[in-house]
Amino acid sequence: QLQLVESGGGSVQAGGSLSVTCEWSGYNYKKLCMGWSRQTGTERDWIAVIGPDGSTIYHDSVKGRFTITKDTVKNIMYLQMNNLKPEDTAVYTCVADVGACVETGTPYLFGNFVGQGTRVNVSA
Repeated sequence: QLQLVESGGGSVQAGGSLSVTCEWSGYNYKKLCMGWSRQTGTERDWIAVIGPDGSTIYHDSVKGRFTITKDTVKNIMYLQMNNLKPEDTAVYTCVADVGACVETGTPYLFGNFVGQGTRVNVSA
């Protein structure tokens, strides 16, 4: 089993920056496709995914503002969020799938492993 623990997030005014991190532990899988989803109410969007080879793909709404990276030595994934907008307010969740990422042209994860989520609030 893989454990995912998010940290970071918080509150910021529009135009500001925040970062969220996801530390993973547990079984040492050779390949992980990882990413972030965000949920507002009942709507969930996959916003950024990073593949085992470090390739990335973003939701159109965050392109140019969010950056996903990972450190496979420290087992930490990061999401740097710049120029935040009120519509970015959501619960951000770390997700991981074993193996390669699904090539759909848009961010997507099956959700083999899911973190508990961390809240980001952006005020106008």
